[in-house]
Amino acid sequence: MNIVYPAKEELPLLAPLCAAFRAALRAFKGGDETPDIEAAAGELSWHAEEGRPVYAVKEGGRFIGYAILRIDDGIVWLEQIFVEEASRRKGAATLLFEEAERVAAGYGEPTVYNYVHPNNLGMISFLRSRGYNVLNLIEIRKPYPGEALSAVIRVGESEFDY
Repeated sequence: MNIVYPAKEELPLLAPLCAAFRAALRAFKGGDETPDIEAAAGELSWHAEEGRPVYAVKEGGRFIGYAILRIDDGIVWLEQIFVEEASRRKGAATLLFEEAERVAAGYGEPTVYNYVHPNNLGMISFLRSRGYNVLNLIEIRKPYPGEALSAVIRVGESEFDY
């Protein structure tokens, strides 16, 4: 198992992983879990064109996980990280995350910033096991038309629909 930075022509090989990532995010809120490989290929291409590092874990000649970073003024954000289900809990996510931390250290930064869906308990547990436990940002928006909100989350003294 090793980290690779795929060439532009190899990015379509990551599309099934990216599509599965997007489907998993939609599933956290009860959305459509159908992977859209064509949309994922376009998304990966866009990230690469924007100069965002896209890298992957390769094992046995095939991609089993990937990550995308966004770097703003030397601050490294982990935009996406995903490992196929059959390859989880074998060190691939750790390799991907260690690469993100290596990139951040190269900018003189002691941390990687992470967006995490509140229902993604696996990722939250993974981050906590690596010493990440400071809540930094909260995204607040209006409900989408027709969106069914089924829970309330309390942050400090405020409650938010979720």
